Amino acid sequence: MSSICFYFQVHQPDRLRDYLFSEVKNSPFYLSEKKNREIMQKVSRKCYLPMVDLLKRAINETDGEFKCSFSFSGVFLEQAEQFAPEVLENFRELVQSPSVEVLSETYYHSLAFLYSPLEWREQILEHREKIRKLFGVETKVFRNTELIYNNFIGEEISKLGYQGIIAEGVKEKLTWRSPNFLYQHPQDKKLKILLKNYSLSDDIAFRFSDKNWKEWP
Repeated sequence: MSSICFYFQVHQPDRLRDYLFSEVKNSPFYLSEKKNREIMQKVSRKCYLPMVDLLKRAINETDGEFKCSFSFSGVFLEQAEQFAPEVLENFRELVQSPSVEVLSETYYHSLAFLYSPLEWREQILEHREKIRKLFGVETKVFRNTELIYNNFIGEEISKLGYQGIIAEGVKEKLTWRSPNFLYQHPQDKKLKILLKNYSLSDDIAFRFSDKNWKEWP
């Protein structure tokens, strides 16, 4: 039987309030706490809490054979601390399982690498410290926002002590290769590269519940 590695991205962006032009030089507060709270609590009820319960059952019913990983953005963690502490506590309980791994990422789920490698590294370190503080674990695998990857990113990630990185399995780059194998950095053999199978991911995310899909169920 083939093994499947599930990883779940957990992120909530900060919402903006109506911000008048006249406020630009007078008020630095452009985020909407009201919207952040309402959306976070709504998504918690409809998604986060029932999903964590589902994953706990999957782990228990398979005696730990079901495994998954999570990538929590720093923004999500801040909102959970402020607006949905019960969600954060449920994730903490889930992460205590040996079947669950926490990944590193950019703190703000940002495209910082495309703008400033220095800012990018600072966000990674900030995120790593947040994960240590909240979950008490050391992250070993990194995922860049939108799974952006090149060999320079791989080198920098290895220097930061990571053992692996998740990247997009781009068909045009892979040519005849499969995304379902473990790869390694061409110079730094210690760094392992895990690729996303975008076709299978889309099957699960968009087509799994579609009864008109030719491969349902």
